Amino acid sequence: MLKQPVLRSKAFFSVVTSLIMILAALSACAQDPSASPTFSSQLPITIGTSLSSTGSHAADGAAMQQGYLLWQQAVNNNGGLLGHPVQLVILHDDSTTAKVVSNYNTLIHKDHVDLLFGPFSSTLTKVSAPVAAQSGFAFIEGSGEAQSIFNLKLHNLFAVSLPASNDLLTFVYYILSLPLSLRPKTAAYATSDDPFTTSQLDVARQLLEQGGVTTLYNNIAHPYPTEDPNYVTKYIPSVAEQVVATNAQVDILGTVLPDVQMYIKIFKQDHYNPRALIATAGPDLGQDFVRAVGGFKYTEGMFVPNGWYPQSSNFQNIEMVQAYLAKYGGNADQINADVAEGFSVGQVLEQAVDKTQSINNAKIIAELHSGDVFNTVQGTAQFTPDGQNAQAISYLFQWQSGQFIPVYPLSVAAQNPEFPRSPNY
Repeated sequence: MLKQPVLRSKAFFSVVTSLIMILAALSACAQDPSASPTFSSQLPITIGTSLSSTGSHAADGAAMQQGYLLWQQAVNNNGGLLGHPVQLVILHDDSTTAKVVSNYNTLIHKDHVDLLFGPFSSTLTKVSAPVAAQSGFAFIEGSGEAQSIFNLKLHNLFAVSLPASNDLLTFVYYILSLPLSLRPKTAAYATSDDPFTTSQLDVARQLLEQGGVTTLYNNIAHPYPTEDPNYVTKYIPSVAEQVVATNAQVDILGTVLPDVQMYIKIFKQDHYNPRALIATAGPDLGQDFVRAVGGFKYTEGMFVPNGWYPQSSNFQNIEMVQAYLAKYGGNADQINADVAEGFSVGQVLEQAVDKTQSINNAKIIAELHSGDVFNTVQGTAQFTPDGQNAQAISYLFQWQSGQFIPVYPLSVAAQNPEFPRSPNY
């Protein structure tokens, strides 16, 4: 295993996590259950969104909903927006493009909401953001980060999270930083048809090939579809077996949780142990991921990129983590990063409303395009003309000894990256 200097230890992060849990408990004890927020007007400001509760995005949709609800709780505890309570109107889209388009039309034309938040996933964002644009709504969102969305050049779209094309850069930089004697020589790329995943994998492939890593399998040109409810059992076993047949030293998987669960099942059956294994989503889902793959033994060495971690000192992050633990339980390391993405959406909207003193969508859009910097639990946000967050940073995370920890870059690392990963199948 490559040895590198580490600036933070696991013990440090354990102490920070324990402190967060203690603060959460004290905060809960200090709250007066009879107290209620004070608003200058009881007329609510309504914010509509569509989220997935079934289908391939169900786990991520649930986590994003938690983030939205935690922000709603926080802003209402602080007097709401412009003195009005915030009321979320949440519809469910079954992870399908047809339903998400229908839902946003309902929110705009039937429910007459004041403002909109985005759904989960680039696939659903790509078809719903134009619906919002047609009616002049600002569309602030946390998980639609594919380049194909920004290529639409929508004036109303603002993605608070890391652009997808940059997600895997930290992993690529880590692999290419290895001495030639340790650097992997071969790689396999497998993905669904989600533009969030394909854009990441294609950038990573090009850079690794330039660094001398040969591609042995690549389905980016012909990814498997995900709107078929049986896609996991219908398509992924064949793709996974083709990856196994290559015996590639590095596997880069464009996944959500159901996908990565099936890949690991096939890899276990075939006793296939690549030296590095990274998935675009799934390993960041805490206990949901652990249960899905059959326990901590099978999480070992899994990488995932992300733009947030619970121990960060970003704006309001400690408070959000405290609120999450008080409301949902568990521990800080089990918090899905989609929670932070959802919370960040609310934070950006809140600051734009405060700056404009208005919920007028045109004024909010103008403010978000002004070049101002907004503070979120994921870090700062500043939007390019096509809606990308120009200031977002990617971190590389890995499961090690039952812990989900940041491992690269070294400025935030809790431990060295485990490479090669320990054989566990």
